[in-house]
Amino acid sequence: MDILFRYFPDLTDQQCLQFELLEQEFRGWNERLNLIARTDVDNLAERHFLHSLGIAKVVQFAPGTSVLDVGTGGGLPGLPLAILFPEVEFHLVDSIGKKIRAVQDMAHALKLHNVTAEQTRAEQLRPKYDYVVSRAVARLATFYTWIEHRYKPSADAATGLYYLKGGDLAEEIDESGLPAAVYNLSDYFTEEFFETKKVVFVPNSLAKKR
Repeated sequence: MDILFRYFPDLTDQQCLQFELLEQEFRGWNERLNLIARTDVDNLAERHFLHSLGIAKVVQFAPGTSVLDVGTGGGLPGLPLAILFPEVEFHLVDSIGKKIRAVQDMAHALKLHNVTAEQTRAEQLRPKYDYVVSRAVARLATFYTWIEHRYKPSADAATGLYYLKGGDLAEEIDESGLPAAVYNLSDYFTEEFFETKKVVFVPNSLAKKR
């Protein structure tokens, strides 16, 4: 967990403990469910928790706002972000029930009262949110059709989709026709893993332009 504390030095003692407990809980659940490849468990802090927190290098979620995590799998990026932003409400969804049960159990163990987890698909949801996050579950053009109507009207130009992706995204963004901004995680993290990792931001089309 030292890598998290190095890049996020302002974590409270409680948050540090929660990240350490999350690692324990995640490893336990991974033995049962393969939330991530077992060969990658030794890279959990860097390639999964820190990767998730890359979104927080790009945007600071405002207290009292809400975030939808689509295709959360084992709770990524939602659980690490929920630890970092305790005053923000997180709704983590996935279509696979056993993964959602693991996420619910981990959130309970960590006493993350700002997290709800539900087995459903994004396109079946009715609530609306300030932000949407996800770790590359589909091509951007496809993914956006699932969540484009899930936003609250907002005066904040920073509301919208924060999508963790890797590689050359020019063709994919062009295909989507969306007004996307790309942030290189290598600008924030020095590890080799992040050389090709990015956060794609697509602003909420309902946001009032300043």
